[in-house]
Amino acid sequence: MNIKPTESELEILQVLWQKGNCTVRQVHEELAKNKESGYTTTLKLMQIMHDKALVTRDSSAKTHIYSAAVSEKHTQKSAVEKMINTLFKGSAANLVMQALGHHKASKEELDEIKAYLQKFDKP
Repeated sequence: MNIKPTESELEILQVLWQKGNCTVRQVHEELAKNKESGYTTTLKLMQIMHDKALVTRDSSAKTHIYSAAVSEKHTQKSAVEKMINTLFKGSAANLVMQALGHHKASKEELDEIKAYLQKFDKP
């Protein structure tokens, strides 16, 4: 499945990944902490996301409950693959160098990256 959520859809997915099953109101209240957005806008986006199969909706109760239909890991993988292919001409190394060159990684993050890379050096 080729996942292509918009930026606004990703914000909604982030809430669902973090909090689990939510009503539109719960998602809207979480989004409203960081940006101005109307409730009806959130509702319409989540309806569109349901049509795109990005979220599932339980309609058995008066208040619909939404949950993410795509995993965070799979969505990240799809976005990174697209970024590597379009922005970095297929070079994962260029992506990594750009990210590390323009983002201050903590010692813990660098240690984690080094440990990950060492897995590839082992015969």
